[in-house]
Amino acid sequence: MIVTRFAPSPTGLLHLGHAFAAITACEAGDRFLLRIEDIDAGRCKPEFEAAIMEDIAWLGLRFEQPVLRQSARMAAYREALDRLEARGLLYACFCTRKEIAAEIARSVEAPHGPDGPLYPGTCRALDAAERKRKVAAGEAYALRLDAAKAARETGLLCFDEHGAGPDGETGRIAVDPLKFGDVVLARKESPAAYHLAVVVDDAFQGVTLVTRGNDLFAAAHVQRLLQALLALPAPAYAHHRLILDEHGRKFSKRDRAATLRALRESGATPGDIRAKFRPRR
Repeated sequence: MIVTRFAPSPTGLLHLGHAFAAITACEAGDRFLLRIEDIDAGRCKPEFEAAIMEDIAWLGLRFEQPVLRQSARMAAYREALDRLEARGLLYACFCTRKEIAAEIARSVEAPHGPDGPLYPGTCRALDAAERKRKVAAGEAYALRLDAAKAARETGLLCFDEHGAGPDGETGRIAVDPLKFGDVVLARKESPAAYHLAVVVDDAFQGVTLVTRGNDLFAAAHVQRLLQALLALPAPAYAHHRLILDEHGRKFSKRDRAATLRALRESGATPGDIRAKFRPRR
């Protein structure tokens, strides 16, 4: 039984790239789930969630009920963080983005990850008393994973890739636990960052195959690490090609003309949408 999911954030209207991802996930599984990733209360809007439901129905995709919303899962994320924190795998980081950028600029050989220069570990060495003082003073902070310590705990890890990464990676892939460095798992004002929430929810929902664009291929490395640390089952992955515009760029929620709503209002049918995804001869 293959269980897949489509997990959009209600921060805008769905576009052609979302349609391809949703159709791919639906067709790859025996059970298809919809998850609304609405942790960012400031950007997520009820009207965009309603539009997601409307667009998915229009495409003819059928998902199981009830729909899981991340906003209802805060206690689960907190429990996962508490487990990591109890093992000394998290630390509070008080650096601002400006301070991090300055520290990286001073470094002769700043290591890079998929999203750019990695956090240099400035707050990793803060003693417990200093951390406690800063928290008590109300300073903003992020909870970071001590990636090197986590890697020592888990040892060697792999994940199964049934699709292909950006460079054609497929099959059994060795995990690089330091790929994202000391990644942020939560912030003072937000109970969970993407990587933590997605692994907790995939396990909770019994997802066995994660289908998504190959721009997220690198994320499988840190997510497999978190799965091992939290003793969660590891799904297989199937990363797929991206749907690009005429200029070779990814669609974004700012591309109004490429939204499913605009295409529908212009007279397009679900069949027309699917036809756009067929390889050109």
